[in-house]
Amino acid sequence: MAGVKQARDGAVGILTLDEPASLNAMTPDLLGALAAAVAEMTQDDGVRALVLTGAGRGFCSGQNLKASEALGEDIAAGVMRFYWPAFKALRECRVPVVVAVNGVAAGGGFSLAMAGDIIVAARSASFIQVFSRIALVPDLGSTWLLPRLIGRQRALELMLLNEPLTAERAREIGLVREVVDDDKLMGEALVLARRLAEGPTRALVATRALVEESEHATYEAQFRREIELQATIRKSADAIEGRNAFVEKRKATFTGR
Repeated sequence: MAGVKQARDGAVGILTLDEPASLNAMTPDLLGALAAAVAEMTQDDGVRALVLTGAGRGFCSGQNLKASEALGEDIAAGVMRFYWPAFKALRECRVPVVVAVNGVAAGGGFSLAMAGDIIVAARSASFIQVFSRIALVPDLGSTWLLPRLIGRQRALELMLLNEPLTAERAREIGLVREVVDDDKLMGEALVLARRLAEGPTRALVATRALVEESEHATYEAQFRREIELQATIRKSADAIEGRNAFVEKRKATFTGR
């Protein structure tokens, strides 16, 4: 698929943004290809986790300004038409998504990295908001995602001052799970993705959904919502297997059902 490479590692699907000459800068074609690749990859029940990364020296350098005309005169409508489907596909993916950030994640590329579930970063990785440097506001979900990941004050600091965030600092403030040497990035991301793929993926994705809902719910409403979802998911094959394995004192074998 143009712009996005697909590969498999057992139960893990690997998606690679493949426009290295532009540091994988966003275009309607690239984001369209990503949305289609997520859908295609996850149609296969054998895929139980995804890894998203970038080819070359960077993860994603943000919007490709040369391609902005393709969005049309109504920029908001163009972004929602061409870009939102890729972000939605990652955020609502039926399997867990690990993002392996190599090199820079700038502007919208920073937003894209946050659309997954867990970020692993190469030691050379860096994150920068960029927007206020050119008198713009953050977009592509940054103002929703970043405060929820690292808190309001730190998010505003990054957005207002445009100071690059090193991989190590990103780990310290909770943006990324782990920082590894560049040549070990994909290996570490795959180890994590395999671990997720071996888990009860239906329950893992339901957990993600509960966390998303909690941002807008009262304590009491979320308390009830958890139990309602629990009552449904406890009937799943994985939940039954999990209980049986616990009683029988053995390791559970989950299937995602």
